[in-house]
Amino acid sequence: MPYRSVDRRRVLAAAALGRTLDEPGAVSSDGELLQSVTGEILDVSPHLIVIDTPDGREERLVIAPWATAWRGEAVAPADLPLGAQVIIRALRSGRVVDRIWADITRITGVIQSVGSGAGDRTMELYCGPHRGRRTVVIPYRASGRLRVRHPQFEPGYLFDAIGVRENGVAQARLPATSQPPYRWTAVPEPPPGYSGAQSRISGTATWSDAFDHDEQGAAYPMLERSDTDCEDAGVSCTGLPYLALGSVLNVRNVCAGRTSVLPIVACGCLAGRFCDRCLECGTSPRGRIVELSATAFVELGGDLTKGCFNARVGLG
Repeated sequence: MPYRSVDRRRVLAAAALGRTLDEPGAVSSDGELLQSVTGEILDVSPHLIVIDTPDGREERLVIAPWATAWRGEAVAPADLPLGAQVIIRALRSGRVVDRIWADITRITGVIQSVGSGAGDRTMELYCGPHRGRRTVVIPYRASGRLRVRHPQFEPGYLFDAIGVRENGVAQARLPATSQPPYRWTAVPEPPPGYSGAQSRISGTATWSDAFDHDEQGAAYPMLERSDTDCEDAGVSCTGLPYLALGSVLNVRNVCAGRTSVLPIVACGCLAGRFCDRCLECGTSPRGRIVELSATAFVELGGDLTKGCFNARVGLG
């Protein structure tokens, strides 16, 4: 079923169930609401950044004295290059910059092949039926850090890294998780005591750059295969209930105490094969229960370079 009908599903479901049709995004929290701003850097100084947004607007934002930036490594905001694509976490109604991630990408998939050699290496990944295949370069200087948490650079094993896009090429810099010890087709079974009746489920929330710019949405593993036209859907080591495209999730960042209401807009079939934990504030239960757009992840208080947060998810 085409994903463009997701909004229509949300409207019909709200009408059938007698629910209000809330706009996707962050809801009131204990602290100030965060806003995500995306675009291309037109100009930047120690105190001001000017960006061109995807819809053609020019935005001028004040850079807070404490603001930090990342582009493959920690850098001063004023040192970011013109033309870089940025995701900004902003305060005060989106006018004050708190954090900047430049040219960031996330490479999540199944290893298909790995180039040999002692220097930079090229890896081919299968990223699921909806996202196709990707090529990632593993620079020699980053390979040691990646191999500590991804010891199996072999076909059939899962791979997940944070990196940067340079000249159209994705370069892995940081491991986003510890590599699961099993091959991607051998996902552990959910706990036997699961009854399918929990109103809230805890686990790991991650992010992906496969969503549209500024999209407020989520990918979810346990969707009906006939609904998504995906033979890989419906797999998770967490006892997730089956939901449908267009269903609305209430996603809470347990670490930051922030909540968003987000529609399921995509199939998270590959995310469901990671039976890992997030260690950001304590240790989460095993399993990825939702994969968020970068915009939604940032507005929930997530750090894109850390890659995850402990989450609690329920129906919105």
